[in-house]
Amino acid sequence: MISSSLSTPIDEATFHCRAHRHLSMLYGPRADEVLRRLLTLLAHQAPEANGRDHVPAPLWSERDQWLISYGDSLVADDTAPLEVLDDFLARHLGDTISGIHLLPCFPWSSDDGFSVIHYREINSALGDWSNIRRLASRLDLTIDLVLNHVSRESLWFADYLAGSQPGRDYFIEMAPDTDLSAVVRPRSSPLLVKIPTRRGPRHLWATFSEDQIDLNFANPDVLLEFIGILLFYLSQGARVIRLDAIAYLWKEVGTSCIHLPQTHEVVRLLRTIIDHVAPQALLLTETNVPHEENISYFGLERLAPPSQDDSITPDEAHLVYQFPLPPLLLHTLTGGEASTLAAWLRSLPELPPGCSFLNFTASHDGIGVRPLEGWLPQHEIDALVELMHRFGGFASMRTRDDGKDAPYEINITWFDAMKGTRRGPDAWQIPRFLCSQQLMLGLRGIPALYLHVLTGTLNDLEGMERSGRLRSINRRRWPLHELEWLLDTPSTPTREVFAALTRLLDTRRTEPCFHPDAAQTVLDTPPGLFALQRGPLDDGRTLIAVHNVTDRPQPLRLSELAEGHWHDLVADSIWTPEETLAPYRSLWLVKRP
Repeated sequence: MISSSLSTPIDEATFHCRAHRHLSMLYGPRADEVLRRLLTLLAHQAPEANGRDHVPAPLWSERDQWLISYGDSLVADDTAPLEVLDDFLARHLGDTISGIHLLPCFPWSSDDGFSVIHYREINSALGDWSNIRRLASRLDLTIDLVLNHVSRESLWFADYLAGSQPGRDYFIEMAPDTDLSAVVRPRSSPLLVKIPTRRGPRHLWATFSEDQIDLNFANPDVLLEFIGILLFYLSQGARVIRLDAIAYLWKEVGTSCIHLPQTHEVVRLLRTIIDHVAPQALLLTETNVPHEENISYFGLERLAPPSQDDSITPDEAHLVYQFPLPPLLLHTLTGGEASTLAAWLRSLPELPPGCSFLNFTASHDGIGVRPLEGWLPQHEIDALVELMHRFGGFASMRTRDDGKDAPYEINITWFDAMKGTRRGPDAWQIPRFLCSQQLMLGLRGIPALYLHVLTGTLNDLEGMERSGRLRSINRRRWPLHELEWLLDTPSTPTREVFAALTRLLDTRRTEPCFHPDAAQTVLDTPPGLFALQRGPLDDGRTLIAVHNVTDRPQPLRLSELAEGHWHDLVADSIWTPEETLAPYRSLWLVKRP
């Protein structure tokens, strides 16, 4: 039906050649030494199924649809939260989802898990590695490799304070008067943190917070440490490795310290390792930045002009997030016009085999506004942030190049973000919310739904007040009995949303036109409609997805629907042509050859 992307294992000789090339770029004359240590590490810690014995297989299909959840997003008395989550997913979703992005379950000190104390341990309050392996036995498991920074409570940092190895050289000391004005900041907190040590006060690099101290990847010991951690996660059943905050990994005074060539080379090295030892595994980069910067993590720039080395293919991430999608959907559905969304989707590059997008509307983080740069004028971005504030949300800030603060992300649940339009709250919240999800589910790539989207969760203001962090507004911990009651009670928004979304997911996973590699064409429509075509497939099968993004009926005049007989996938019936499309109504229509 469709030519699928295949896993591409690499043999020993090719691996040695590529790894040495990556390490030479990173460490120059030390490359031979670091390669020897890397090979020893792989010999002792690589997963059992080595790439040399692997038969190429599809990387993904239309059945790939993922859930995003914290280990303790669901809680019940006297039961490990990971066990509660596993049981809930088995009972309520079954085969509906194929994978789960399990947000950091390690011992941590801040940022709800992203300030890691121990990388190879599971927080005992959540469960243990047996719970993780059980999830991985039936779902494709995504685990975060939080490699940019580590908790101040980690053993590495204790080593640093004591002047002991290995942690003594794991961090980046900087004189406080160093000119770091060129550094791109994702936060408004100070870049350098003053630390008392046995050697006197030192100032350390801390991109995100004073508790999250950046690691020094110019030291190859740090790189090898994290390669060992990556191999451990693969051995515990992880299929997808998410590189958290990867854009800021390498630091070089006098530069922006974001997307540096060395950072991309580290990603290439990790991809080479995965292609060799676990070719069915996937690498996912998390870079909440403007669109062109985000998609650079496919490594596509190395393809043009064509290289004399025919072995060069996209060699960084298999998957990158569609970060512009959430804020553009907000803009579309609160403004009632889809022209900007359509223009952005038309601008996406045609991806080569082995690359795809991860589509989402909400996650554990806020809704980033930086990806809107270049697509919306600043006054429209400001208006969107203000509207979300009216709907109960907040904005996290960053420091711009001119020293002023600017919104970095909107903190709100997706359900509350769909509360109304620019005119204010209205009665269309649930239809608008479901339209946003059906539109996302139809796009080329792999979809991922945050648990709090699936349950239509409201803003958790109490949780935000308890933690003192804006992001906690969208990180509620559901008491299981309360969620089960809402799902079992007729006429609750939770039940309505959950039932509608699971029905859409069950429909989507059986439709070959939703294969991540199936062609996508954005169709010409009036601003109040958004429509795209998936396919045609090799056998001629074609799908048209059309959405009314307004709170008013819209004329439905698509020339693509004028010929042939169309089947309504969601209704599972022959589609009777409609003159108008009701507010926020969506259609998935399939024409068989």
